[in-house]
Amino acid sequence: MALVNFNIESTSQKVTTEVKARAHTFFVDEPKNLGGNDKGANPLNTLLGSLAGCENAIANMVAKEMKFNLNGIDFKIEGALDPKGLMGDASVKQYFQTLTIEALVDTDESDERIQELKEKTDSRCPVFNILKDTNFIKIQSTWRRK
Repeated sequence: MALVNFNIESTSQKVTTEVKARAHTFFVDEPKNLGGNDKGANPLNTLLGSLAGCENAIANMVAKEMKFNLNGIDFKIEGALDPKGLMGDASVKQYFQTLTIEALVDTDESDERIQELKEKTDSRCPVFNILKDTNFIKIQSTWRRK
């Protein structure tokens, strides 16, 4: 199978970035107290949103294959990092040290089937696997019925 390319184009002014992806436009920005215009989520929150969106998209594909009754998933994702790394302290890593993922699955399926959906989704989600495969980020992920 041939590779599929994904691409964006962006323009930036100071810390505000306008991103164009296909027919969509969104902003990645910082709050005003950090020099931004607060036109969009910051880069790290955008990454966490990408994780939620990717997990949801893959879960819906997997649910269809499993004949799993999936009405929806609500995600709460928290990434923790030491900001000293972002500020230039070379002794501190600049990336998330931990990720905590809580998924509330709207379904009447059993707990075992929910875990099967989680495992299959995690194994196929590109964003989840990019983060997991760094081997530097401790990921705690819990999926349960809503």
